Amino acid sequence: MNTKIAYIASALLLGSIATQGFAKDLSASEKAELAALKAQVAAIAKTKATETKNLANFDDLDFNVYSGQKWNELSKSHAKNIIVHYPDGHTTTGLADHIEQLKPMFVFAPDTNITEHPIRIASGEWTAVSGSVNGTFSQPMPIGEGKTIPPTGKSFKLGMMTIGHWNKDGVMDEEWLMWDNQSFMKQIGLAQ
Repeated sequence: MNTKIAYIASALLLGSIATQGFAKDLSASEKAELAALKAQVAAIAKTKATETKNLANFDDLDFNVYSGQKWNELSKSHAKNIIVHYPDGHTTTGLADHIEQLKPMFVFAPDTNITEHPIRIASGEWTAVSGSVNGTFSQPMPIGEGKTIPPTGKSFKLGMMTIGHWNKDGVMDEEWLMWDNQSFMKQIGLAQ
């Protein structure tokens, strides 16, 4: 890359419009190189905007939709046919099945919430966030056949990680949820 093109490329990356004066003095091959650089900068800017939008959508998902049990708003971040992978190895397909997997936590811990994402990473169509699911085992926990486990009154702060793949419509079509079930059971007083 020659000096003129290097200068113009730097100006492009810095968002400067000072490149116009130099463009008239460029050869045909330099103009082609400049056009390619402009296309690359535009592609980078578009990708960055998508990444920012996906992370903001993810924050809303956890802090507002999940924590507020606004299941009818989950489609803002999840595709109708989403595939979700859970820590125990099972998967669900479809938004309705995913919602049914999320609801039980709020039966025995109605104050369940997520309030922070200390790690937020986006790369193209992928996001990865960490956080903690917080709550209190304050209500009976259904275990099937009409049986329940009485509440222990113990609070939990469960570290979690979510990796999401976002499609061209701006929603996740596949999601991997990770947390330590043993740690959770210990925190709520159901394991040693």
